[in-house]
Amino acid sequence: MSRPTRAPGRLARYGFGTADGDDGGRAADLLGPDGLRLWQPVEQEPVDEVAAELLAALSRAADPDLALRQLHRIIEAERRTNGGTERRTDGVTAGPGLLAELHIDPGLRRRLIAVLGASSALGDHLVAHPEHSSTLRTAPDGLAPIAEGRLEPTDGGNPVAALRTAYRLALLRIAAADLTGGRGLEQTMAALSALADATLAAAYEIAVAELAEGTERPRLAVVAMGKCGGGELNYVSDVDVIFVAAEDADLSAATLVATRLIHICGLVAWPVDAALRPEGNRGPLVRTLASHLAYYRRWARTWEFQALLKARPAAGDLPLAQEWIDELAPLVWRAAERPEAVEDVRAMRRRIIDHIPPKELEREIKRGPGGLRDIEFAVQLLQLVHGRGDETLRAPGTIPALRALVAGGYVGRADGEALLRGYRFLRSVEHRLQLQGLRRTHTVPAEPGALRWLAAALDFTAAPGRSAVESFRAEWVTHAAEVRRLHAKLLYRPLLESVARVPADGLRLTPEAARHRLEILGFADPAGALRHLQALTGGVSRTAAIQRTLLPVLLSEFADAPEPDRGLLNYRRVSDKLGSTPWYLRLLRDGGPVARRLARVLALSRYVADLLARDPEALRLLAEENELVPRSREVLREGFLAAAARHSDPVEATRAVRALRRRELVRVACADVLCRAGALAPVPTRPDGANRPAPGLADITEVGTALADVTDATLAAALRAAQVSQPAPPGLRFAVIGMGRLGGYESNYLSDADVLFVYDPPAGASESAASAAARAIAEELRRLLGVPAPDPPLGVDADLRPEGRQGPLVRSLAAYAAYYARWSRVWEAQALLRARFVCGDADLGAEFEAMIEPVRYPADGLTREQVVEIRRIKARVETERLPRGADPATHTKLGRGGLADVEWAVQLVQLRHAGAVPALRGTRTLDALAAAERAGLVDPADAAEMAAGWSLAAQVRNALMLVRGRAGDQLPRHGVELAGVVRLLGRDDPGEFLDEYLRTARRSRAAAQRVLEA
Repeated sequence: MSRPTRAPGRLARYGFGTADGDDGGRAADLLGPDGLRLWQPVEQEPVDEVAAELLAALSRAADPDLALRQLHRIIEAERRTNGGTERRTDGVTAGPGLLAELHIDPGLRRRLIAVLGASSALGDHLVAHPEHSSTLRTAPDGLAPIAEGRLEPTDGGNPVAALRTAYRLALLRIAAADLTGGRGLEQTMAALSALADATLAAAYEIAVAELAEGTERPRLAVVAMGKCGGGELNYVSDVDVIFVAAEDADLSAATLVATRLIHICGLVAWPVDAALRPEGNRGPLVRTLASHLAYYRRWARTWEFQALLKARPAAGDLPLAQEWIDELAPLVWRAAERPEAVEDVRAMRRRIIDHIPPKELEREIKRGPGGLRDIEFAVQLLQLVHGRGDETLRAPGTIPALRALVAGGYVGRADGEALLRGYRFLRSVEHRLQLQGLRRTHTVPAEPGALRWLAAALDFTAAPGRSAVESFRAEWVTHAAEVRRLHAKLLYRPLLESVARVPADGLRLTPEAARHRLEILGFADPAGALRHLQALTGGVSRTAAIQRTLLPVLLSEFADAPEPDRGLLNYRRVSDKLGSTPWYLRLLRDGGPVARRLARVLALSRYVADLLARDPEALRLLAEENELVPRSREVLREGFLAAAARHSDPVEATRAVRALRRRELVRVACADVLCRAGALAPVPTRPDGANRPAPGLADITEVGTALADVTDATLAAALRAAQVSQPAPPGLRFAVIGMGRLGGYESNYLSDADVLFVYDPPAGASESAASAAARAIAEELRRLLGVPAPDPPLGVDADLRPEGRQGPLVRSLAAYAAYYARWSRVWEAQALLRARFVCGDADLGAEFEAMIEPVRYPADGLTREQVVEIRRIKARVETERLPRGADPATHTKLGRGGLADVEWAVQLVQLRHAGAVPALRGTRTLDALAAAERAGLVDPADAAEMAAGWSLAAQVRNALMLVRGRAGDQLPRHGVELAGVVRLLGRDDPGEFLDEYLRTARRSRAAAQRVLEA
């Protein structure tokens, strides 16, 4: 194979010429006989093994061309200094020159070339001071130079110049260790912070020494703030400080020292920024300790306390600095209790983003969305809120604080690791950007060559189908997106405001503090409640740590309920069942309003608490707004039927259906309990993004419909299982007809399913065989739904059938028609007003509804005798069915102005006029009442009073069931149950609510009486 003739082409394999686009031509000149004499242009190869080693090292630099140019300049400067004494003998460098040292000391070679390829500024420094490269030599014991930020003494008469030299040498060692893997990111930040401390201390001593003769040394503390205070300084940054004098007598000299210190540091290293002091740049540069305390106690804003999280003694009078920090600490850890504190931090972050120039927004790794500030603000806000009660969170650095937040359970492990990875990546990018020119920058360059250098400096390499720059961009975008997501999740976590409102003492759940807080919160049995707290928070597990975070907020929510003890007990029951699952506490901590929603439903509703005790995983519903919306009738039916179809065993099929029913009851009940909970109320959205109101107690018809739809779907799926278990003769049609509250879409949480069973025998089949088969199906349906199970029971009640319990359980369509034609009484026609098809054979259901039309909607209305009969039966019901001792004024079902009053009045109007007025033909009470008003059959004022009375009675009845967890129609006149109902209905004063109920019921009763007697 012929040898290539162009040296530059061979040098390009070492990475030279990539940036300049000259295929290595410039590198050939620098390496050739007129340059470093490392390359043979004719043979197109290194002159010897030593040269090959050096070329290989240069090829590994972030920018081989830059490293080569800088090395060439250093060697040229060395040659000029040494008079050109460097020479070669037998192809090997001789003498004390740098090239010889690079061969003898591989560590020096690796460190120096890494610096030259990554930092043009440090390279320029070494060109000006070639002798400083010796600071990177490997020590005699084989160890790398110490790179911990210490200043090494240097010769020189000018102390400021000597300090500048010592600073540059220390920075050079830190950069070399960073670039060669000798120090990780955290070690590098710590070394840079230590170097800042040492520089501040040295400048302080220089400034003190320059004071006029006879001036007493002032007691002046230099407190590091910002990144320096957090021990996470980068290569080029203002160093934030606050100056504190001990007494007024120190102020004059202390101000001179502080002013001179700022000037010296600006000459030596970086600007010193004292703008974080009280009143900023408008305030005095130095204040006494007492003046600082007075300011922070009275005038300081939230962001100023946030800044104090990173305060750390740095230079000067260190005990005074620590005293200043200790005196301010109580103020810092109470700052989050300000009403506006959490929102202040959020607003400050938004303002920072707003001030970024639009053209730099997407390239800003510090202030932009998904940048370092997102991580820092999220961590600092969590520190301010939770650090009041947990001193382990009071770390000034972002990484230690984030680790403490993860260890304490305040941030999830996965979220914490993602933030740590993002922080390390972004800080590494920042370090490489700043190291290149030793200038302050946080913007990723847009120029392709600069991007290639940055990707190489960060050790990204090309892969098949993807360049190094593309790999860098992909990782940057991934980290930025994840940081932005977690920033929003943590900074805008609703639990933060709730925790911030809890006094600091309430966050420390020590036995005495907890007992005292429980008494203040109104727990009836503080000792019992304390036992629950100890069971939940005892030990050092992560679960216990998260519980300690959640419980102060939950206790405040429980305290707002009439029975705080019951809320805590229910919470412990749920936690005992789910505490070991990985998602439970994470959901409560991170899931938006889930924790407070759970506290509300557990404290206010025994019904929901019992359901969650049976199905604790259902609390996931509380996390999503759209999960707290009742499912449509079609979705429920399809889901329930599919669940039943997955099981061949009818009992297992029905068990699956009942579990789905339980989940849907939790959904509806939780939406009901939360609908008047202010910020906790669910706000579902339509697919188009528009908000829609959530169903709840405010709209009782929505609740009734949702519960009826769940019952319909349950009956449909159970019927399918029963028909599989009890095969019927081919062609037998069977249907379930809803009656009562089920038929009227007015079900409550504990309603039985009032039904009729109807069948139609196949042509030519034996009537007795068909009847037996239909009866077997009906009995199997009732049996399957009545099998003991942890699910809420669904009673199937067929007592409204002809002849009641004495009549057959099932009848054929023809038998129903014959009975209603010959034997039906007016009360049976009244019951049929709510009859509707529920499940089974839809055609048979429609035929049944058509058959009963003339019965329930008589064409000629009612006779006078029938009207009198209805009034008589109603009076008898009121007298005989009202429970002994019940208060008729507050009995929601049978009491005065309650459900029965309105329903009987409306149904009487339907029986009398629906034959002539089709609009009255519906099963829903309020719809029929509205139709009667429109038809002029009921006075509008009476209609409004009846609608208000029925709605309020239905709301109270549902609320009673939610509060008690069992059926009940009697609204108590006092006690915790009344308070619970009032709370659920969004009212404040039980007495006022009771008066409102009595007033509404009285008016409803009067209106119903007028309709009944018309």
